[in-house]
Amino acid sequence: MLNIILLSIFFLLLSYYAYFLVGILQGLRKLTPAQNKIFIEEFISVIIPFRNESENILASLRSLENQLYPKEKYEVIYVNDSSDDDSPQKILKAEKSSNVKIISVPSDYSKNAHKKRAIRFGIANSNGKIILTTDADCVHNKDWLKQMISCFDDETGFVSGPVKFIEENTLFEKLQKLEFSGLVLTGAGLIGINKPAICNAANIAYRREAYESVHGFEDHLNLSSGDDELLMQKIWSDKKYKVKFCWHNDAVVETKGNESLEKFYHQRKRWASKGLFYSDKLLIFKLLLIFLFYLGMMTQILLALFYSSLFLLSFFISLIIKSSIESFIIKRGVGFIISKKILRYIPIAEIFQIPYIIIAGISGALGNYTWKERKVKR
Repeated sequence: MLNIILLSIFFLLLSYYAYFLVGILQGLRKLTPAQNKIFIEEFISVIIPFRNESENILASLRSLENQLYPKEKYEVIYVNDSSDDDSPQKILKAEKSSNVKIISVPSDYSKNAHKKRAIRFGIANSNGKIILTTDADCVHNKDWLKQMISCFDDETGFVSGPVKFIEENTLFEKLQKLEFSGLVLTGAGLIGINKPAICNAANIAYRREAYESVHGFEDHLNLSSGDDELLMQKIWSDKKYKVKFCWHNDAVVETKGNESLEKFYHQRKRWASKGLFYSDKLLIFKLLLIFLFYLGMMTQILLALFYSSLFLLSFFISLIIKSSIESFIIKRGVGFIISKKILRYIPIAEIFQIPYIIIAGISGALGNYTWKERKVKR
């Protein structure tokens, strides 16, 4: 009797997760490449918050200086968030256009908000009607700005853009790239079916009017994360504007993966920490079901070892169904944010994903992590 109850629970969790994945795949199929037409004439502000980015900040500057977009139509604002290295001096001394400036966040300005406080301060000191945010460890295609802006029309309030990891030399880097690509494609697919949930602050754009209409970050300044997803969800929930994903190679932003497993852990822990604070309670419930599916897969392994080999069969059925649909999703990113040769590592990534999601989910709920040499308490 217990076997039947447990297997029924695992089957229901598998059914929901498969339904969730099929929805993502359908959303990806609805996305079409953005057009190379500029629909707006408003002035644009590119906000780049940074802390201790000495190694990367000049590459960021070069890629933004090389944008094929009229200099008089946009500004670039680097916002120093309490750096204790020489990155502020590097950007100050660098040769740059008149539309590039650097400002520093006052020490008493929204202390606990960290990255959000830097973006908020940058927006307060900007002039653009369209805001783009990216990270100082990113580099951009020369048509990035033009392509992201081309997604806007009068009904669009928020645009999520594609991001990819540059390196894929070691096995760890390849697994990171697959996992990260899966997250980007998941976010894109959910936007494609008009259920936006996740995006990446390394490449997002939104109307100032939309940002102000939902009061920006005001209701979650106590969280150090959430400057991307929480804002996107609020703008979508407000129903005044549409949310889009910019599906175009020129819109892809490149960044580096994590150098170590420890940094990977803290990054994913930080990302997971905001999930409990989504305003959409149904979305939180759906994410909980997905977490329980992964927890159930680990439980099935333990039950197979210590209770009944029947659960080994149920585990492999779940793994095959999960891996098959996720492979179709990942393949949608070939030639866009991943190369075809990396697909051979999908089986390893599928196994790696199970404990990682469980650990990240639990530790993220606890809230404390390290980011940019800061120990952050939620």
